[in-house]
Amino acid sequence: MILNGTEIANKIKENLKNEIESLKKMDINPKLVVFQVGENDASTIYIRNKQKACESVGIDFELVHLEENTSQKELENEILKKNQDPTVHGILVQSPLPKHMKEEQVFETILPEKDVDGFTTTNVGKLWNQKTGLISCTPKGVIRILKEYDIPIEGKHVVIIGRSNIVGKPLALLFLKENASVTILHSKSKEIAKITKEADILVSAVGKPNFVTKDMVKENAIVIDVGINRLDGKVIGDVDFLNVSPICSYITPVPKGVGPMTIAMILENVVISCNRKITKKGVQHD
Repeated sequence: MILNGTEIANKIKENLKNEIESLKKMDINPKLVVFQVGENDASTIYIRNKQKACESVGIDFELVHLEENTSQKELENEILKKNQDPTVHGILVQSPLPKHMKEEQVFETILPEKDVDGFTTTNVGKLWNQKTGLISCTPKGVIRILKEYDIPIEGKHVVIIGRSNIVGKPLALLFLKENASVTILHSKSKEIAKITKEADILVSAVGKPNFVTKDMVKENAIVIDVGINRLDGKVIGDVDFLNVSPICSYITPVPKGVGPMTIAMILENVVISCNRKITKKGVQHD
């Protein structure tokens, strides 16, 4: 069965739209600011998609587009301005940044309560300790897909291919929170195919087209494909979808799988940030 991320994302966005309409009746306008440095065609497409998604639910959107030769200090100063702006509820820095910048250091400039990507050390630490924070969007989207389809997670053996700070590690923590047993595989792992074949839920986030083949997947396993790769003018995932899908119980396609959920979770995090700010001020909302 296909896990349709687009359908779930649309449902989430419709719910957010209704919530945002209620906020706007109180003159509260959720706002996302995205920083882009330099010219990158892929980044421009991603940002445009985020802008369209924001506009579709009523979130105010602002793009701060800086020149390629902008210094890291200049970028950080611009972020600090948005940190201090009470009308801004979410801040996102689009990767990749120019080579002269240190991405992790830039991310740390963002206030944790406005860090809708969930990349700051504070939010990662809160996730680790199961405290309330903003959760990284792609991992959050993966868990939401499984829950929307009523797929049991507790007690399952989850194998994640990829140990990035953006997907692999936070996703492992979210699965642990759901009482799954988690194995993380990476470039130095041995007997990868043997281990993946033991997975009840297999997640691939390595960015290698068709990396996961039929012989790596247990029959009736659930396969989540986080990969976004461009091959011969097409967007494909990490999983050999054509040959793997017949033996799965559930599988996410690429596109229309995890990707739309990532954007939906960004929107949700903006609204969460907005609501928490209201709560701190003691303002009640629907």
